[in-house]
Amino acid sequence: MKTRVNGIDIHYEISGSGPWLTLSHSLCCDVSMWQPQLAALEQRFTLLRFDTRGHGQTDAPAGAYTFGQMTDDVLGLLDALKVERTHFVGLSMGGMIGQHLALKAPGRIDRLVLADTASRFPPESQALWPERIRIVTEQGMEALVDSTLARWFTAPWRAAHPEVMAQIGGLIRSTPVTGYIGCAHAIARIDIMDRLRELKAPTLVIVGDQDAGTPPAMSEVITAAIPGARLEIIHDASHLSNIEQADAFNKLLLDFLS
Repeated sequence: MKTRVNGIDIHYEISGSGPWLTLSHSLCCDVSMWQPQLAALEQRFTLLRFDTRGHGQTDAPAGAYTFGQMTDDVLGLLDALKVERTHFVGLSMGGMIGQHLALKAPGRIDRLVLADTASRFPPESQALWPERIRIVTEQGMEALVDSTLARWFTAPWRAAHPEVMAQIGGLIRSTPVTGYIGCAHAIARIDIMDRLRELKAPTLVIVGDQDAGTPPAMSEVITAAIPGARLEIIHDASHLSNIEQADAFNKLLLDFLS
């Protein structure tokens, strides 16, 4: 399904029954990233999954995006669907959106889950984004597939699950270049660490113990900054911990949200 929000058409899917639970995916993914969570969550929650601006079946306008825009996209979607309050789970870029959303509209968020994400990047990490933008501008998304999969999953898991590598590789490959570049500008500039003390929602922070892109040390800092937040580290998982260790991820979600 689609709805016109904040100047773009946003694709979304609704399933399950119970309290609202909104799921926000990583860069270079779409609503299908959450497939390993559906069976566990649909029995207890009404799930709202959406393709972020620049991804999947949602519009991908040219230009640099901001987290202000992406937050307004989510708020507009919630308004269009008459969702007053929702739990919110965001992974990586989705977690960045979740932080901005909980700061801008705290009354709309019941419980917040921030997985494998960041609130601020050190200078050496910020410097990676202009180079990635250059690569996709000159060579297209195909040039990022192998290196991204290597960052997102541990080597043994990649070797044991070629079908998942093909699926996620396909998502990376099919991400619009304009969407990738737009979001990359926002991610490179994120810097809300000093505002995290304002967050009011009960918060769970999750990270894979082998996540190199947003490592456990980042999650430890985020957890310390958010009043009452709890940190859970998933063993034998890299960046897409919801896929690589789905059972452990799902148990943490159900325990926290229920």
